[in-house]
Amino acid sequence: MELIRGLHNLGARASGCVLSIGNYDGVHLGHQSLLAEVCRQAQALGLPATVMTFEPTPREFFAPQQAPRRVLTLRDKLERLAACGVDRVVLARFDARLAAQTAESFIDDTLVGALGMRVLVIGDDFRFGAARRGDCALLAAQAHRHGYALVQAPTVALQDTRCSSTALRAALAQADLGAARQLLGGEYAITGLVRHGKKLARALDMPTANLPLKRLPPLPYGVYAVRVSVAGRFNGRAGVASLGVRPTIGTTPCLLEAHVFGETGDFYDRPMRVEFLRYERPELRFDSLDALKAQMHRDAEGVKAFFDQPAMAGQPHFAVNSTRGPMPADVST
Repeated sequence: MELIRGLHNLGARASGCVLSIGNYDGVHLGHQSLLAEVCRQAQALGLPATVMTFEPTPREFFAPQQAPRRVLTLRDKLERLAACGVDRVVLARFDARLAAQTAESFIDDTLVGALGMRVLVIGDDFRFGAARRGDCALLAAQAHRHGYALVQAPTVALQDTRCSSTALRAALAQADLGAARQLLGGEYAITGLVRHGKKLARALDMPTANLPLKRLPPLPYGVYAVRVSVAGRFNGRAGVASLGVRPTIGTTPCLLEAHVFGETGDFYDRPMRVEFLRYERPELRFDSLDALKAQMHRDAEGVKAFFDQPAMAGQPHFAVNSTRGPMPADVST
């Protein structure tokens, strides 16, 4: 999948596409249904299936303190878009200039002029342009003049609940991993490059691989039963993970620490994927490292018992595609 950073980097190679536009936070079943239509249209016309998304998101630009936590890091979003068959992602910088652009100018200059859009596939709630004045009615009115086709994808609902990023965030905020699994069509996961830590977990007889998180995660801090995949090493190994700021040793930046059962190897600088299966307990502060160590081992035994259940045998998981290699080092937002 090709990644084009910034509208200023659009060139002749980007002219002509089947396009969808949005934040795509989660790439949940609603998104996946829409992207399937993008790919179907693109294959029929022999054009690249293209997604335009934004960095930062519009809500982060206008009200950073009120913006919701992201479901996916940029790395994870790109991986999931690629898995849906997207050929090209245009990562547009959302700034004051883009925010002030009228909806008509955005259609004329960017969608038609720069991208050469032939088909646009959108959801029924799509809004764009200055003051969000652009909508499906405007796009439909402009379609004949510019010669593009407009496809409005139907809403996807699960048990009368609209499949949306809002619903997914609500499920994750409550650590309702079952509901999140239904909305995503698979396990919620965080991916990143393993980095060096303080090696404290080794001293507690439970070595971990560490993923520093630049943004606050959508899940509550705590301990989870997880499956871990490390590119080029193994896929879907059972483990226990701690997500949080480690209050027992002094509050630190948010960190995801995963202990993989039966693994003591060095995974530094390798892409690691952590799939969250069950919430075990909230993050706690202990009076001593000995108390922390005892609880960590109790957590591990409880998670092992969870994985020993017959219902867990043969459960599917998303494997790391080790043949693709790591994403660019700066794709970590």
